[in-house]
Amino acid sequence: MEYKLFDDYITLQALLKEVGIIQSGGAIKSFLQENQVYFNGELETRRGKKIRIGDTITLPNQKLEILLTAPNEKDRGEHEKELLEKRRVATLVKEMNKNIKKSKSTTVNKKANKSNKKAPIRFPGI
Repeated sequence: MEYKLFDDYITLQALLKEVGIIQSGGAIKSFLQENQVYFNGELETRRGKKIRIGDTITLPNQKLEILLTAPNEKDRGEHEKELLEKRRVATLVKEMNKNIKKSKSTTVNKKANKSNKKAPIRFPGI
């Protein structure tokens, strides 16, 4: 299997998560204890091992070999478009959350103003 690396490196943990071998970053410790992972032919137990273009990760239990390759220009262009879209969506979500927070705070202030106008609580016998 080939994995196209768009950055300088990727950690072993992130790579295994990206290709779907582990579900979350927290699962890497138990995965490395239960499975053998080879980095360029040598047993690797560090989850933060930096993997670069040209390196090979071998998982004998899963019968899988991952070769990190450089993307071509077309792949780089598509990747840039995806990153721009992610940033655009993240900005929209932040703005929506900010607006929701503002509307909630004004609702709370209106409720607080109404409660201030009510008569004070009276206790029997006072």
